[in-house]
Amino acid sequence: MSEKSSNARREFIKTSVIGATTMGVGFVAASDPVLAAAIETDFTGLKAGEQMIPVGSFQLPAYVSRPAYAKGSLPIVIVVSEIFGVHEYIADVTRRFAKLGYLAIAPEFFARAGDPNTYGTIAEIQSNIVAKTPDTQVINDLQAALVWAGKNGGDLKRVGVTGFCWGGRITWLSATLPQVRAGVAWYGRLIGEKTEGNPRHPVEIAADLKAPVLGLYGGADTGISLESVEQMRAALAQAAAKNPAAKASQIEVYPDAPHAFHADYRASYREGPAKDGWGKCIAWFKKNGVV
Repeated sequence: MSEKSSNARREFIKTSVIGATTMGVGFVAASDPVLAAAIETDFTGLKAGEQMIPVGSFQLPAYVSRPAYAKGSLPIVIVVSEIFGVHEYIADVTRRFAKLGYLAIAPEFFARAGDPNTYGTIAEIQSNIVAKTPDTQVINDLQAALVWAGKNGGDLKRVGVTGFCWGGRITWLSATLPQVRAGVAWYGRLIGEKTEGNPRHPVEIAADLKAPVLGLYGGADTGISLESVEQMRAALAQAAAKNPAAKASQIEVYPDAPHAFHADYRASYREGPAKDGWGKCIAWFKKNGVV
């Protein structure tokens, strides 16, 4: 990796945002100790870095990656983070997509609530950040990111969404939008308590899907039960008769994989399922016209 690329990785995003959050390089304190073997995608042939996306009067920070010398409009992929927000792992995922010719955008959906990096435990992030970030706001921000993408080299007829953990659940919800062509949800929660901020969960929206979703789950995930995965399969099957997107959706379970098996910076990483899932993700987007 060049010195310039290394500096770019270290500097990532260091901008204060209205409402009091910063997006910082590195990995949040509440995540597992970072593995030395964490994947690093270089910047060769790419334009990558911070972008502010207008959502009304609010400026939403995002990490954006694209090919440096693209001809014509690009397929769009929205990358939705874990509860840890847009840190280096998520930024790297956008660069992986950009290397394949995509305009990849990772909005910091938690910007109004604060910076996950200021909390030391997952429980604190859940109560102080995630609980204060309602689904309606997230979906509105996602749509604003698509508007921005359409004005900045993206093809709004080729839109995919992929997300991890918290972002996996958001991926299912985003597939109810007419702009989305396909979704890939990595171990996203499927059931849960209904709250003001989370009024509906994936198992309840199968009939409303506008785009097919590929769900990638771990059989050894202690947080997302196989029972809930089967509930989602049943919901999709029930909706399939009247909904082509539900009928086309698929769920893949990796029997021995834990939660966050794609997160290559964490001890939960499992190379086999992660690489297989990534290949299936790319193939899914191609199959459904996001290419």
